[in-house]
Amino acid sequence: MAIVDLFHKRQKRLRGEYPDIYQYEELPRKLKVQIVHLWNETIDRDKRKSQFQSASLNRPYLEKCYRVLCKELGVFELNKTDNENRHLSSDNYFDKIAQYFINESDTEKSLSIIEVMAQITEGFSHNHLNEVGIDIADMLSELNQRFREHGVGYQYENSQIVRVDSEFIHAEAVKPALQLLSNPMYKGAQEEFLKAHEHYRHGRYSEALIECLKAYESTLKIILSKNNWDYSSNATADELTGRIMQSGLVDDFWQQHFKSLKNTLTAGVPTARNKLAGHGAANEVREIPEYLVSYILHMTASTIVFLVKADEALV
Repeated sequence: MAIVDLFHKRQKRLRGEYPDIYQYEELPRKLKVQIVHLWNETIDRDKRKSQFQSASLNRPYLEKCYRVLCKELGVFELNKTDNENRHLSSDNYFDKIAQYFINESDTEKSLSIIEVMAQITEGFSHNHLNEVGIDIADMLSELNQRFREHGVGYQYENSQIVRVDSEFIHAEAVKPALQLLSNPMYKGAQEEFLKAHEHYRHGRYSEALIECLKAYESTLKIILSKNNWDYSSNATADELTGRIMQSGLVDDFWQQHFKSLKNTLTAGVPTARNKLAGHGAANEVREIPEYLVSYILHMTASTIVFLVKADEALV
C-alpha cells in the first residue's frame, strides 16, 4: 500500500490548492472511496478467500465489526432499505459495511465506522501475522495521510479517531504526548487524555476540560510515585505541581527560568477547568468557547511531554 503521487496532485500542490486549514463538517465522497480501497487492500473478503484455501480468516473480524455497528447504531441490519444491496448474501459483511459507509451523510457516524474498521484491521493483522502480509503501520499512515490530503481535521492515533486543530501542534505536542503515555505506567493518564479528545470531538467542552485536568494530575502523581516523592493523596493540582518543582525534577540552575512555567502549570489547565467546568452553574448557562478548549488540550499535551521527558532525563 502506498499513495501514488500522480501528476494532478503534484500540480495542485504547486498551485497551493491543498487546504492549509482543516474542516470537520464532512468527509468528501472521494476520501470515502479511497478509504474503502484501503480497506480492500487490507481486509477485503475476496482477496483473503483467494489467498487461502481454508475459510476466509477475516470473516469473524468483519462480522464483529458489522455487529458492533448494528448494535451501536440501533439497527438490525445495515442498508436494510437499500434496494441496491438486496442481491448481497447475508454474510457479505465487507460490502454491507462499505456501502453503508459510502452512503452515510452523518460525519460522526462515518468517523465511527472508520475507527471500528481500523481497530478490527489492527486485531486481524496482530492475530494473523504469519498468514497475512498486512503492514498495519503503513495502512494507518496512509489513512491519516488521506485525511490530511483532503483537509479533514481528524487522525487515527492510539486506536481512536482524534481531532486535529493544527498539524504542527498535533505533530509536536499531541502525538508525542500519546506516544509517551502509551507506556503502561501511564495507562490512567492516557485514558483520560484520550477521553478529553473524545469529548472535544463531540462538543462536550466541559467534560473535555475535566479530563484534561485528570490527565495532568495523573501524570504528576505517577511521576511523584515513581520517584518515591511524597505527596498527599488528596493534593490539588497546584500542590502537586509545587511538589514536582521542589523535587529536583528541574535542575536548580533552571528553577528561576521555569518559574513562569510553574505559573502556567498551576494557573493554566487547573484554573480553566475549575472556573469553567468544575463547579455547578446554578442558574447560569456557561458557554465554553471551542478555541479555549483547543488551547487547553494543546497546553495539556505540551505539559505532559515536558514532565515525562524531564522525568526520563533523571535516569
